[in-house]
Amino acid sequence: MEIFDSAELLDRDAITEIQLKRLKTTLARTRKCDFYKKRLADAGIGENSISSPDALENIPFTTKDDLRSQYPKGLLCVNQNEIVRMHCSSGTTGSPVAICHTQNDINSWADLMARCMYMVGVRKEDVFQNMSGYGLFTGGLGIHFGAERIGCMTIPAGAGNSRRQIKLAKDFGTTVAHILPSYALILGEHIRNMGEDPADYPLKIALVGAEPYTEEFRKRLETLFNMKVYNSYGLSEMNGPGVGFECLQQNGLHIWEDAYIPEIIDPVSGKHVDDGEIGELVMTSLCREGMPILRYRTRDLTRFIPGDCECGRKHRRMDRILGRADDMFIVKGVNIYPMQIEQVIMTFPEVGQNYHILLENDGLGDVMRVQVEIRDEYFVEDMRILHNLQKTIAQRLRDEILVTPKVDLVENNSLPRTEGKAVRVTDSRQKK
Repeated sequence: MEIFDSAELLDRDAITEIQLKRLKTTLARTRKCDFYKKRLADAGIGENSISSPDALENIPFTTKDDLRSQYPKGLLCVNQNEIVRMHCSSGTTGSPVAICHTQNDINSWADLMARCMYMVGVRKEDVFQNMSGYGLFTGGLGIHFGAERIGCMTIPAGAGNSRRQIKLAKDFGTTVAHILPSYALILGEHIRNMGEDPADYPLKIALVGAEPYTEEFRKRLETLFNMKVYNSYGLSEMNGPGVGFECLQQNGLHIWEDAYIPEIIDPVSGKHVDDGEIGELVMTSLCREGMPILRYRTRDLTRFIPGDCECGRKHRRMDRILGRADDMFIVKGVNIYPMQIEQVIMTFPEVGQNYHILLENDGLGDVMRVQVEIRDEYFVEDMRILHNLQKTIAQRLRDEILVTPKVDLVENNSLPRTEGKAVRVTDSRQKK
């Protein structure tokens, strides 16, 4: 299993040496496409301009708009006949973004994903059920190839169809699953409605990602299924899943710095922030042949966690994704992220599995309304009890976000559900 764990044991000097060597190779590759050739020339970045990974900050950022402007093949750095796979965004908010991979790119990605899974205890003897979407979305195939690299029996179940997911898990004794955190709760509800206890299933490890969630949410999942839940981070522009992953300590995600250079910047100034300070994650690929990307602004908000991890790995850790720079909404002049709401309400034992944030305008100003499901055993006829709970939740939210929302307590399972990414915010305010 050395292929999965040897690179994890690198010290900081070895990581820096590898980064510099691979960065120079990456810069040489990017000059094979007109976009980066011009971008680097305009910035005065010559072949000998980079003497350490820190000099990366002299290179201009790459944005989503840049990638869209080069669709479909403007960023290719190899001949098209060397490309073996392409992944593509839906393009629902603009032109699509296409990311192309050589066979070496696919092999490297599979190794990184296998490294992630092996780190949290996944072994050849496990049965892995992939409940993520396949096709152009990277989450399905990326983690699928990692599981097969380890040698697991791999079930490509795909997304949704809860009854089928449950039957497969029971029939084949699934021990490891890849699943959206919000969908995991939905699946647990289905199992309970069947008169069974989710904790009785053989599932012992869940790999979750693709949408932000809080530590309180994780604890609910772990209790519900009696399993360990590990956070995963990835994005299509950097391959997909496998960019960063929690270890057994569950205290931050190790970013594989032998394959990527991470930075965290102030979203406004673009300058680096100190470790421990929240900012926007910026990523540079180091092992990609087909379509390397330099200093990509992910729009994901996180922070570097200072200090070493107790697991002994020296790869830097980042905190779970706290939200996206473009997920933020403003109410009465206050910047608010959905994760702040979830972090508060999920501490209440009375709260069920779902919530929704409505942003409205009552003619006098903006109003934030938080709809919160309440578990059946707490949804009582005594309105005084519910009123006190409603008041307490509103006060706790005000303490966190400095704005007092209207809180609606609703019956369990009454809010709309989706088997895809959860939609947490509806903004119906009039746009001027």
